[in-house]
Amino acid sequence: MKRISIILAFLLAALPAVAQKDFGGAVRFDRTVHDFGKVDIRDGAVSCSFTVSNIGQDKFNIQIVTTSCSCTRATWTRSDIAPGASGTIDVSYTNDEGPYPFDKALTVYLSGLEKPVILHIKGTSFKGGKK
Repeated sequence: MKRISIILAFLLAALPAVAQKDFGGAVRFDRTVHDFGKVDIRDGAVSCSFTVSNIGQDKFNIQIVTTSCSCTRATWTRSDIAPGASGTIDVSYTNDEGPYPFDKALTVYLSGLEKPVILHIKGTSFKGGKK
């Protein structure tokens, strides 16, 4: 009995991690957090992309993406995303404010969803030695 309780606890703990990628039964993100790890300030801006897929029956679009800081910029697929198709949100972080850990939020508004989806980019900026 104790073994079953432990297994059930692990399964329930893992459930939120799985659910965080699917929203409203219509939208799936490849991930909601991108970790750049350690980035040297001298290397300049860093970039990544999030993929959003339509797993529903109706087309949707990415209406707008707002960022928590002017150091973060986003561009996204502007056309409708049909069922079975995907779009992208391309993110760039200037990496010129450190050295320090960073965690920047992107708020993604999608048609057909009542609540926005929050994405994060994070990492640690550092100032390395001479190149």
